[in-house]
Amino acid sequence: MSESGVAEIFGAQWPRLVATLRADLGDLDLAEDAAQHAFAAATERWHRDGAPDVPGAWLLTVARRWAIDQARRDVRWAQREDAVRAALELPQRERGSISDDLLAMVFGCCHRALDEPARVALTLRYVVGIPTASIARSFLVPEQTMAKRLVRAKKKIAASRVPFEVPDRAHLAGSLYEVLKVVYVIYTQGHAAPSGELVRGDLCDEARWLAATLCEMLPDEPETWGLAALLAYTDARRPARLDDAGDVVLLRDQDRSTWDAASIAEGRRLLGRALRLRRVGSYQLQAAIAGAHASSPRFEDTDWSTIRRLYAVLGRIEPSAVVTLNEAVAASLEEGPEAGLALLAPLATDLDGYHYFHLARADMLAATGDRVAARFAFDRALALCENDTERRAIARVAAEKSA
Repeated sequence: MSESGVAEIFGAQWPRLVATLRADLGDLDLAEDAAQHAFAAATERWHRDGAPDVPGAWLLTVARRWAIDQARRDVRWAQREDAVRAALELPQRERGSISDDLLAMVFGCCHRALDEPARVALTLRYVVGIPTASIARSFLVPEQTMAKRLVRAKKKIAASRVPFEVPDRAHLAGSLYEVLKVVYVIYTQGHAAPSGELVRGDLCDEARWLAATLCEMLPDEPETWGLAALLAYTDARRPARLDDAGDVVLLRDQDRSTWDAASIAEGRRLLGRALRLRRVGSYQLQAAIAGAHASSPRFEDTDWSTIRRLYAVLGRIEPSAVVTLNEAVAASLEEGPEAGLALLAPLATDLDGYHYFHLARADMLAATGDRVAARFAFDRALALCENDTERRAIARVAAEKSA
């Protein structure tokens, strides 16, 4: 088997293998080491003999045998050899399903005892299986720095005794909120990185996989379906976001014929599934907004009235200045720029460091004919924007609207 074939199996099997080993061994470090050993063995053996009929079972067997040997030889695990061996020799039916192990891994990596960057990094490494070097690239730090962060996060897990388990029904909602937030942050890191690449398709794809996996494992939780729908609708626009030169194409100028029809249909299906559960949440509302954009054949046909109402409801469920900013943009396009500016005015202090606030305000000011004020707002947006690709887009719009 070729190295690319092994890599493909790695991508499919790593999350479940590590999750199962962590559940068996009770230790994330040992689980990761065992999984890495199994894949190293697979790279050598399968290249010579070909892949087994059931690669996941082969990998799990090799990893478990290595873990027992490690417990016997390594002083760190010597005192735990009996416990490790006993855990690995339990009948499979007593250990629970692989999906249970994976779900427990997700909740452990996203535990609120950890800060958000640690949750994102741990989820990318141990749930998704992304190499540390690639995670470092997402955070714009050297690989060695990210490796140290992961080590610190695992020490925090041990010190805080973070449980790797699915919360009971009474505590599920709060914990699930943290999990969904991490998945969404992973997507946004792929969708608009702080600098360098504006679109990281690999992160977008992994976020969508995580959302789909959560839907499969938690089918009665409407917000999991809502998040999956939001990502599907939003990601449908990926092919149109950049032109051939790599510059940003604004929503109003995108070629909607290039939007991914399959992703739009998937978003519609997922949102329908969420709404049938009759517990509306923030991700479902955001998905409905994204769906309103996706269903408009032209920018001029967008139902801004509905989008504005949806943002208003979202603001009541989950108040935030950014939600009000988006409501203001919808209001300006529905009623006119003065309506939008009126909603923006109270946000000036809270969002002064947010370049999208100044960009929206500049656009509205230009629409009123106040080019001088618009120029100042565009300049502020440019000063705050850290992404070179976005900066070029802002400069282009500023030249058109405030010259």
